[in-house]
Amino acid sequence: MNETFLDLGLKQSDCTEMSWIESVLFWTNFRAGTPVIFLLSRVPQVLTHLKRKYDYLKNPIPKQGLEFIFKRMIELESVMLTFNNYGGRMAEIPPSEKPFPHRAGNLAKLQYATNWNENGVEAAEEYINLTRKLYAYMTPFVSKLPREAFLNYRDLDLGINHNGRNSYLEGAVYGIKYFKENFNRLVKIKTKVDPHNFFRNEQSIHTGNDKI
Repeated sequence: MNETFLDLGLKQSDCTEMSWIESVLFWTNFRAGTPVIFLLSRVPQVLTHLKRKYDYLKNPIPKQGLEFIFKRMIELESVMLTFNNYGGRMAEIPPSEKPFPHRAGNLAKLQYATNWNENGVEAAEEYINLTRKLYAYMTPFVSKLPREAFLNYRDLDLGINHNGRNSYLEGAVYGIKYFKENFNRLVKIKTKVDPHNFFRNEQSIHTGNDKI
């Protein structure tokens, strides 16, 4: 850090070493030193409303693009933009090795996040729309065909499965964004182990029984 990002002035005292599970406590706003057993509590640590959307960054964003993004974020005010760097060991694993395909070729995962405390439909629509606007502004800079997404934070804007006769086609809309080339392989597994689609949700993998 002191060689590449000298201007940051990072010091050892600025850093806190912790395990991954301890970092979960940290990001959930537990006090430092809280035992990890507290993660088993069914009572939410924070009661708030939120909306999350995701993208994948394949190429560096040019300076003009960053200036454009900064201006739009100032207008939006409430939306946060986070870069989660990719690479390292995860990039060495072939995309087909595991269901998660977003490996080599990705510079970062981008998260668009909005939190709010106001109740009611009107407030929810306002903040969700702000998140969608930043997502739209980022279109020129992120992955395309498909515009990839991260499964662990479900984004129903990408599509919903009504678990009817068109379930395979509906599932492919969001499934290819989440799983890319692994989607059809997951459909085959689902068809074999759960042919009647007992385990399902709005964005689950559906069986291929209705596949044309």
